Amino acid sequence: MKIDIVSVFPEYFEVLNLSLLGKAQTKGLVEVTAHNLRDWTHDVHHSVDDTPVGGGAGMVMKPEVWSECLDELLQLQPTTIENTENMENIEDSADSCDTCDSGNSATVAVPTESGNSEKTDTAQSSAGPVLIFPNPSAPLFTQQDATELSHADHLLFGCGRYEGYDARIPQYYRAQGIDVREYSIGDYVLNGGEVAVSVMLEAITRLLPGFMGNAESIVEESYTGENALLEHRQYTKPAEWRGIKVPDVLLSGNHAKVDRFRRDEALQKTDELRPDLIEALDCTKLDKADRKTLMALGWEVSATHPRKR
Repeated sequence: MKIDIVSVFPEYFEVLNLSLLGKAQTKGLVEVTAHNLRDWTHDVHHSVDDTPVGGGAGMVMKPEVWSECLDELLQLQPTTIENTENMENIEDSADSCDTCDSGNSATVAVPTESGNSEKTDTAQSSAGPVLIFPNPSAPLFTQQDATELSHADHLLFGCGRYEGYDARIPQYYRAQGIDVREYSIGDYVLNGGEVAVSVMLEAITRLLPGFMGNAESIVEESYTGENALLEHRQYTKPAEWRGIKVPDVLLSGNHAKVDRFRRDEALQKTDELRPDLIEALDCTKLDKADRKTLMALGWEVSATHPRKR
């Protein structure tokens, strides 16, 4: 996987040379290059921002600097979008590009009640690049997004700063047929996109074949799989520490009981902290023990999806 990152602080990404991601680069699984956006400026101050049109506080990153950078990295020739009055329609029809027909993925987006998109029938992406901008006002980045993007050959991340980037930048590149995504990593605002890009990169690259030392370690994680739940609690030796004991069933040696205990705990934890994940479960794929646990937690499981009583 080829990964390009554009930032005014490219040195921030030296951290990507550490741990498993650093080893993945050494093994040739990924190639990460951080670029300084200021390298594409032409003034003595290397300015990348200007005042907001319409007034207001802060500064906005300029589209002409970004376009020179992105055109080079995406190997595109600059062009003019003639029908500018339709740009808003392009933005709406390609929101987070889950429904973009750019030829880069075979993903169907299904709107959910939360306003985000639930992606199904995800196929491996082609060699086309995916352009990604962190944005606190964009759809939430999920494990499902990380799984889909782990099949891409080329990811290009743009790190905004100040009041963000000019809104015409993603619009323009969507109009050019590029698969453009805008994601938020949570309901809060950061000083820039560097932290968010690091979060997304780690979530994506750890899913690459050969990245993890033990591939089984990512199979039962939170938010992972078809009927995703929060993961059960984990313990290690000693069996008793400072008066707190590991649950007896985990010491029993009975693997069936251990599996059931962990499954029930995952259901209970998800019910307590993320009931929206319980509501998204497919009841046809729950076994009798799952149904019994959910009913004990106050859920109706006779319909397609569980409903709280």
